[in-house]
Amino acid sequence: MGNLDPFRAAGNPLFNDNKLKLGIFGPNCSNACAMTLAETSFEPTWEKNLEIARILEAAGFECMVPIARWRGFGGPSNFNGRCMETYTWAASLAAVTEKVFLFATSHVPTLHPIVAAKMATTIDHVSKGRFGLNMVCGWFTPEMEMFGVKMMEHDTRYEYATEWIEIVEKLWTEQWFDYKGQFLTVNQGFADPKPYQKPRPVLISAGSSPKGREFAAKYCDISFSVIENIEQGANWVKSMKELAWTKHQREIGTFTYSYAVVRDTEKEAKEYYHYYVYEKGDWEAADNVCKIFGVESGSYSQQYFDKFRANFIAGWGGYPLIGTPEQVTDQLLELCRTGVDGTLVSMVDYNQELPYWNERVMPLLEQAGLRNSRPAQPKPGIAA
Repeated sequence: MGNLDPFRAAGNPLFNDNKLKLGIFGPNCSNACAMTLAETSFEPTWEKNLEIARILEAAGFECMVPIARWRGFGGPSNFNGRCMETYTWAASLAAVTEKVFLFATSHVPTLHPIVAAKMATTIDHVSKGRFGLNMVCGWFTPEMEMFGVKMMEHDTRYEYATEWIEIVEKLWTEQWFDYKGQFLTVNQGFADPKPYQKPRPVLISAGSSPKGREFAAKYCDISFSVIENIEQGANWVKSMKELAWTKHQREIGTFTYSYAVVRDTEKEAKEYYHYYVYEKGDWEAADNVCKIFGVESGSYSQQYFDKFRANFIAGWGGYPLIGTPEQVTDQLLELCRTGVDGTLVSMVDYNQELPYWNERVMPLLEQAGLRNSRPAQPKPGIAA
């Protein structure tokens, strides 16, 4: 029995038989993934996020993944400067949704594992098993130093995260244990109730460095990474699955992330991309992100940032989906050639653009065999 089989047996949407799973990224943060001053109706409010969640459920999207952010990146937009905390965000949406899978993105240095395990279990019960943890180690030094501690060296962060998740998993699956690590100590650890999901909630992480890949292969159910091109993406998917299986005898899923600009004509799509990136883009914020991320994350090369700097403005360096519904479908078919299990999608204006995606792109994805056919759904409304 594979380690993902319990999730499949329980009907977890992240492990369904859709060839390409879909989610969205960052709706809890201002500007989400687009570093731009372009006009938008989107705001990181509870009302807007509830509307987005219901649009996603009606269309059959699998998941929503928030960004853990404690301060912005400066520039005229102060990119991601307004942000809803992710555990409480997931808990509130879990209470008023029925199908979409929800994550909390957790900076492991900022939250004790006993507290994190209890909060995650609570949300897992509220959602009846539609909850997972996206573990991040923190790479934005000014943000982490707000908490009064010195930023750890890159690989040390993953050593800390290893102790953190080992304690969380023990709290989810054992009774009364002691834990003595280099960073963390637990005396007579205990937690009740246990999670709704068995044996535990889904665990994911994003990290392309050797240490990040090793952490994901050993502890996570899904690994996230950017895909620069089809060949590189296929190599990443193959290497992650081989690493998890050969070294740890585990299965692992793979997700990437993309930004979408879908319009009736290719000309309209390209013009809007140029407008929000080159005319309205927050290049100052992008430079701040690229400088910090490139130097401190250990995940990407400076060459990547130099070549794809505009991609960070367009959507956090994701895989571009630009064109007509037909062209975007073809681009997703190409992306699927890597073997990736799914992609998170970002848009400048989720609330305005998702209905168009659902009406025009989703049927084409079904026709192309990337998604299973869905029964007709009523148009979602906004909660009173």
